Amino acid sequence: MTLFRVDSSIQGDASVSRAVADAVEHAWRDHHPEPKVVRRDLAAHPVPADAWQLAVSGLFTPEAERTPQQRAAGTLASSLADELLDADAALIAAPLYNFGVSQHLKTWIDLVLTDPRFAPGSAPLAGRPVTVVVSRGGGYGPGTPREGWDHDTPYVRRIFGDVFGADVTVVTAELTLAAMKPEMAHLRELAAASRAKAMEDAAASGRALAERVAPATAAR
Repeated sequence: MTLFRVDSSIQGDASVSRAVADAVEHAWRDHHPEPKVVRRDLAAHPVPADAWQLAVSGLFTPEAERTPQQRAAGTLASSLADELLDADAALIAAPLYNFGVSQHLKTWIDLVLTDPRFAPGSAPLAGRPVTVVVSRGGGYGPGTPREGWDHDTPYVRRIFGDVFGADVTVVTAELTLAAMKPEMAHLRELAAASRAKAMEDAAASGRALAERVAPATAAR
């Protein structure tokens, strides 16, 4: 019974997305009879930037004519896909960078999508529970000046929900830069409230993942 966790923040121990994802993982461990977590830290161990190009070109090259680099990229894509497919649930930490998805997470997703098991229409994670943790430095809610500028959450939800077929839950913490930016000092109370709510939602999501997966796995 495995939870597969992906981190992509470049902030290390200061990362809010990692802290909120930790709350999901801790709840999974506390409420799961046989907790197991497989982790992939894309910031510490990035997917090579040229792997996607090599994997795609390899798909259009006859097997006998593929270069060693194309073969290696295809093997890496297969191993990354295996990690996701072998898990009973997934936890994806997706910080908002420059109004979009982290380059580390995007590169990983792009490479996974080259695996034939993730071909369009395959829905390889059909019905499987996935929690996505989003951290946003500013405020992007309805009525804010930056409403509609978050191109991270819709993308990750679309990939895991509509493309992979998973049952996606999103946990969000925003205004995470308020504590360190003087010009955002007036938003610190709201930031603290957002983080507290995210931690509560994360714990609830971790419990839900554990409760949902245990009976489903036992029935296999």
